[in-house]
Amino acid sequence: MRFSNTHVLSVAHAEAPDVVTSAWIDEQLATTYERVGVRPGLLADLAGIVERRWWPEGTTFDEAAAIAGRKAVDAAGIDPAEIDLLISTSVCKHNLEPSVACAVHDHLGLADTCRNFDLGNACLGFINAMDVAAMAIEAGHARHVLIVDGEGSRIPQQLTIDRLASPDATVADVFENFATLTLGSGAAAMVLGPPRPGGHAFTGSVSRAATRHNDLCVGGLEGMRTDTAALLAAGLELAVETIAAADAEGLEWRGCDVYVMHQVSSVHTDKMCEIIGIDPTTVPLTYPTLGNMGPAAVPYTLSMVADQLEPGDRVLLCGIGSGLNCSLAELIW
Repeated sequence: MRFSNTHVLSVAHAEAPDVVTSAWIDEQLATTYERVGVRPGLLADLAGIVERRWWPEGTTFDEAAAIAGRKAVDAAGIDPAEIDLLISTSVCKHNLEPSVACAVHDHLGLADTCRNFDLGNACLGFINAMDVAAMAIEAGHARHVLIVDGEGSRIPQQLTIDRLASPDATVADVFENFATLTLGSGAAAMVLGPPRPGGHAFTGSVSRAATRHNDLCVGGLEGMRTDTAALLAAGLELAVETIAAADAEGLEWRGCDVYVMHQVSSVHTDKMCEIIGIDPTTVPLTYPTLGNMGPAAVPYTLSMVADQLEPGDRVLLCGIGSGLNCSLAELIW
């Protein structure tokens, strides 16, 4: 997909305040680890995740998303009434309906003419929403689009720790639920609109699917079951295919200045850099202290490094989502 008249006007993040260390999780599961023969410290030593964040009890995902959304609207310098389309990409939902977008729309006091809906595609939802936003802007159906995402790992991690602390838990249970313990909480938002001074051009994206792997990572609010090794192998294979597709289109995305990757773990990031040929110093990292924040991870990481980017920098957003799908999207800062 190629775009010529869409800019990112702002990107913002909201940090969850409660710090939960991997050492604390190890303490909760010490008895189980000893009983089944698992070495403590895998979250920090293998995944590279030292800590993650939780929202305070009672904070809803839409409230978190709205905090980031308000920051993004303010940073864009537009009135909330100028938002024509709101898209929520949160994986975490307290209810099947209504949409998270409905609650965020209400929290932000957006106009009744502002269309609003959820868009879900695991960890790729936010990048997919950027595509939808650009299509709406370039077709003349929206002038300003707000994308929001609020994720929280408190509930699934508390329930997973409780299950794994059971005397019936097996070593297979520990590794099947390992990915759940790498999750983190956070919120991010972005405003896209027509080109303007100070905006950042969204030039386009490439996506590829390998949906035969749709059973490798299956999650809900109560926990997540993951074949970590198979998911990594299949995801890397799909990433290679996707960057090759970009090469075939003449997009030359191997030479970008900054690569904002979906933040999963040190293993995932190191392997991505190796197989695609990316200089690791061009990849800003948030997973060591924030964990895997799902679809919020890419915009959150972009927001954290935005003030370090120079005009003209080429920024590639990279994500792989359960299912499997892979997307790459380029911004010119």
